[in-house]
Amino acid sequence: MSDESISTVTALDDGRVPASPSPARQRVFSVANQKGGVGKTTTAINLGAALAELGHRVLIVDLDPQGNASTGLGIDPRNFDVSMYDVLLHNTALEDCIEATSIKNLFLAPSTLDLAGAEIELVPAMNREYRLRRALEPVREDFAFIFIDCPPSLGLITVNALTAADEVLVPIQCEYYALEGVSQLTRNVELVRANLNPTLRVTTIVLTMYDARTRLSDSVVTEVRNHFGSAVCKNVIPRAVRISEAPSFGEPITVHDPTSRGAIAYRELAKEVSDVSG
Repeated sequence: MSDESISTVTALDDGRVPASPSPARQRVFSVANQKGGVGKTTTAINLGAALAELGHRVLIVDLDPQGNASTGLGIDPRNFDVSMYDVLLHNTALEDCIEATSIKNLFLAPSTLDLAGAEIELVPAMNREYRLRRALEPVREDFAFIFIDCPPSLGLITVNALTAADEVLVPIQCEYYALEGVSQLTRNVELVRANLNPTLRVTTIVLTMYDARTRLSDSVVTEVRNHFGSAVCKNVIPRAVRISEAPSFGEPITVHDPTSRGAIAYRELAKEVSDVSG
């Protein structure tokens, strides 16, 4: 992390801590769903950007070896020396991994393909489930919100994310088999809570890819709300081409097309999330 980036994270040029609205306490979310293609990374990027737009300091931790959160925020994995792989496997300080994005108040701890081997390399490691939790401790108070973007699996990397977080955010797409795999995720959350992290809770369910033209989307919304109750956010994210194309430009939807339905939906979701104390 450059000296300029470090000063941005910790203080203003004159040494004052930046004034910004903050929740009652720092909130750390694992964004998880073992089913792929449900909008985990899209939600982490766009919700994080919308919260940053509200003045909150936000960190996105990219724990997916594909590195989509990194490229989706315009960060080229070839342009930095250390990544989350080094944090998890080589005890590199997370502060040295954090990069400032082009969006004010939004920061990223990037991933590279090296992280794909971390699942195997972590197996013999001491305190392997607590690597990320320990790494986050020194920087937690620097951010109002931290979103850990998990891979679409329930391996050791995801266990690290669940052990480090206080809350789980689960994106669920409004499509057939929407709840497929979610029951396994909730069971794993309970196992982590019982054995590794007693404060962990599934607090936030985000419905994604909603298509108002189909009965299926409405039936999925009803099913998920009946199943998860008050944990389901009131605001849903529409299926929109502009949301899908924004990552190819290295931008969140709030920057790529600020007046689009998708940008408005994520801004409303950000207000909802920020108004709820963890």
